[in-house]
Amino acid sequence: MLYFLFAAGLAIVHLFSGRLRFLDSIPRHRWLSFAGGASVAYVFVHIFPELSEGQQTVEKTNIFILGFLEHHVYLIALLGFAVFYGLEQLAKVSRRQNLEEGNADVTSQEVFWLHIGSFAAYNALIGYLVVHREEPGWLSLFFFFMAMALHFLVNDHSLRQHHKSTYDQLGRWVLASAILVGWVMGLAIPIHKPALALLFAFLAGGIILNVIKEELPEQRQSKFWAFALGAVTYAMLLVAA
Repeated sequence: MLYFLFAAGLAIVHLFSGRLRFLDSIPRHRWLSFAGGASVAYVFVHIFPELSEGQQTVEKTNIFILGFLEHHVYLIALLGFAVFYGLEQLAKVSRRQNLEEGNADVTSQEVFWLHIGSFAAYNALIGYLVVHREEPGWLSLFFFFMAMALHFLVNDHSLRQHHKSTYDQLGRWVLASAILVGWVMGLAIPIHKPALALLFAFLAGGIILNVIKEELPEQRQSKFWAFALGAVTYAMLLVAA
């Protein structure tokens, strides 16, 4: 029941984040920068140290595919980074092509489904990791939930910019449902610890890219102090716990 409540809470973030219209302002709203900083802090302070331990587990496995990745668990993090970088570039190209053709500043239908489908898989992974985490316990679950909820605020803002009303009408429902699908899979399908380390590695790469791509562009006019405050605050909470 506790797992369900946290998974449902993450789904609710997708369904209702669009009502926070004040986040759409330029310069970038300080709460989005704060959320991005907290998400990145979770990766560097919590996930990366666990990946170091997970690397040792992967090296000891006798499973061929995992053994092939010996010494390379961080390549999976790089893969997550690269995958979402490619998706972001694809969405930007699609919007630019539509504008050049005199259409609205949105992605094509094909790119919309590819984008949403990829993020649905990403969300299903997060829903799965609500049940299966490197570090058990309710406190670990709470910190994971808070980091992912803040991360979803950043993702929703980006996806809504790319897909406009189509995201509100359809995309957010797909992503919210994907979290619950991942939660069900987590209850039904156990996973070995080496594979769990690789899933967390992919998640880490995805989080870093999805936050940084929103903070760095000059036109966002992001607030460094809010990003830094979010990173420092969440890092201190993780270290104190």
